[in-house]
Amino acid sequence: MSLSSTKVSAAGPVGVFDSGYGGLTILRQIRQLMPQYDYLYLGDNARAPYGSHSFEVVYEYTLQAVEALFARGCNLVILACNTASAKALRSIQQNDLSRIDPTRRVLGVILPTVEAVGGITRSRHVGVLATTGTILSRSYEMEIHKLHPEIAVTGQACPMWVPLVENDEFDSPGADYFVKKRVEGILRTDPDIDTLILACTHYPLLMEKIVKYTPAGVRIVTQGEYVAASLADYLRRHPDMDRRCGKGGRSRYLTTESPEKFRESALLFMREKEVDVERISLG
Repeated sequence: MSLSSTKVSAAGPVGVFDSGYGGLTILRQIRQLMPQYDYLYLGDNARAPYGSHSFEVVYEYTLQAVEALFARGCNLVILACNTASAKALRSIQQNDLSRIDPTRRVLGVILPTVEAVGGITRSRHVGVLATTGTILSRSYEMEIHKLHPEIAVTGQACPMWVPLVENDEFDSPGADYFVKKRVEGILRTDPDIDTLILACTHYPLLMEKIVKYTPAGVRIVTQGEYVAASLADYLRRHPDMDRRCGKGGRSRYLTTESPEKFRESALLFMREKEVDVERISLG
């Protein structure tokens, strides 16, 4: 799909994209802070998870999703997916927006978290718990060092955490083994860590177990509140974009998988029983 000649100025929903369901935790906190806006969520659930895919594939899939949201009236899209933010955001911003429509914007979830972490850590040692793809991209390490070059960053891939959440096993006794292993592993690598970033939108559902195996003096940082605050600040600083965001307080959902399965996950991630969801195809 090409929108190269399309220039849309009418108000539309804020687009929120994730490869799966985890981005719903970001949307929930954005809506709590800014309930007056319209939102259109797209989950590429049929091709999730993105964490194990190459940069090229993640970029291709993410661009397809962004163009689908633009085609449905979104002028601003949030990549509520760490893998997409790490592997595709910069290319889309630098190479594709000028072709699609230079007046539209795509933002990610990494920078808001990075901007906040400098004021949180005291030891200047930070740990990042994320998917294998996000860890291999070194995006958090690079972005933190741009703003806070003195902070030591240690990454730990947690490949089983997303499947635990996606399969509704996040509260099972078996999940303890995988959470304990990764939390203790990263703190063993760097015992001076005083801040752990949960750099995957699924991980807040594992919070009870993460807290259980994290020493009391270590701060656990989830992304939702920082992404929501950053978006609110962005719209305050860009009133032209704010005017292009609809404000009817409505939320709609798109999925590339089964709408019934999406509704079940919306109950899990957003605690909502009724959602307006439609199945679409990408690519």
